[in-house]
Amino acid sequence: MELFFHHDCKYYRGDIPCKPHKEHGYHCMDCPAYSKITKRILIIKLGAIGDVIRTTPLLRRYRKQYPGCFITWLTLTPGILPAAEVDEILAFDLKSLTYLQQAVFDIALNLDKEKEAGALFLAVRAKKKFGYILKDNVIQPVNPLAVQKFATGMFDDVSKENRLSYCEEIFAVCGLKYEGEKYVFDDHSGKGFAWKLPKGKKIIGLNTGCGERWTTRLWSNEHWIELIKKIKKAGHTPLLLGGEQEHTNNLALSKKSGALYLGHFTLDKFINLMDQCHLVVTQVTMAMHIGIALGKKIVLMNNIFNKHEFDLFGKGKIIEPDKPCDCFYKGSCIHGASCMKDLPPEKVFKAIIRLI
Repeated sequence: MELFFHHDCKYYRGDIPCKPHKEHGYHCMDCPAYSKITKRILIIKLGAIGDVIRTTPLLRRYRKQYPGCFITWLTLTPGILPAAEVDEILAFDLKSLTYLQQAVFDIALNLDKEKEAGALFLAVRAKKKFGYILKDNVIQPVNPLAVQKFATGMFDDVSKENRLSYCEEIFAVCGLKYEGEKYVFDDHSGKGFAWKLPKGKKIIGLNTGCGERWTTRLWSNEHWIELIKKIKKAGHTPLLLGGEQEHTNNLALSKKSGALYLGHFTLDKFINLMDQCHLVVTQVTMAMHIGIALGKKIVLMNNIFNKHEFDLFGKGKIIEPDKPCDCFYKGSCIHGASCMKDLPPEKVFKAIIRLI
């Protein structure tokens, strides 16, 4: 038997038999599944989870622009990426770093401004590079395309003046024009999750937490309880959402308000629970990005961020406190009490009713 290997095939592994061989016994010489790689593309987007999710529209553009491309993605959270849409998902570990410093790509982009990401990007071999790189021991734009996005992270006044969404910004960093590409995401519907939810009612997901970094985003329990009462009176089902950090508070909220709370879950199960909601009320959090990725109607409560950064794809409403926020991108309020207290439940409820 003549032996021949298609090193440029998307299925080729080298260390183990390829999928077409394992499933059908094919050999490279006459393999009908042979799929030639046209471009090798590397995406470095490590975290946070929400930022990884909202970077996935690039997958749609590269697949369209370069049919047959092979996409490698390096991240801190490999489980959030849809395995069916990314050819090679790598965790940020020693094995991956050793490999990437010797691999060769046609296009490579680094959209993280952490020094470790920039240092790796400096070592990556690619014909074209986009994003940020380590130079003179600090992060800098690799070329002029990245300057504007870089500046919004450096200067508050530039960030406040920005009128581009995150997707528009990162596409521009990569020399592309954003055309409304949506997120690429897995709703985990095939994992057999079952939920005991009321039939015939709209499920309104209420994401009550916001993490530890930006506590200026928190809405008070008093406001949540008042909103829950209004939702119930309107005949809908309020469902409390959150992780382990919100568990104790969500239990208390459920007891005081009668809102449904099913507990906290692994990320894939949490995503699938969110997919059961007809609408999600949230601050700027991971849950917001998940909701957008799932195509949900969103009521987004925002105070400390530039609202133009967020694209709800025509399915949501951004609402802000009646009092202007003085704490742009600050984790704690300079006045000692967050302006979120000036976002009345009635305003949120009206936005829900308009959307639902």
